[in-house]
Amino acid sequence: MTPIEKLQPLTALTPLKAAGGEGYDAGLAGKLADETPFGAIFRSAIENVVETDAVKNEAQYLLTTGQLDNPASLMIAMSKYQTSVDLLIQLRNKAMDVYSELTRISL
Repeated sequence: MTPIEKLQPLTALTPLKAAGGEGYDAGLAGKLADETPFGAIFRSAIENVVETDAVKNEAQYLLTTGQLDNPASLMIAMSKYQTSVDLLIQLRNKAMDVYSELTRISL
């Protein structure tokens, strides 16, 4: 039997379920049960960007209309938004690096 014949076919990875791996958010797993862990993390990062953007926009609106009592809350919202965008960009960059590495592997 040749080495090529000894190779077994690749099988798909099964996603973690709510009762699955440790450290995996059960609420997120229940909502995204059919999604891979990386997909769930990536989707969570995108949702975080959307949520922090909405909070930032609301604080900006309140400040411009004179309804914001604490202007520092706008700066905090802007910092949270920028941090969530930076995290999303870093996740994307790491995913692209991994994809590039996988395409360089010769079989």
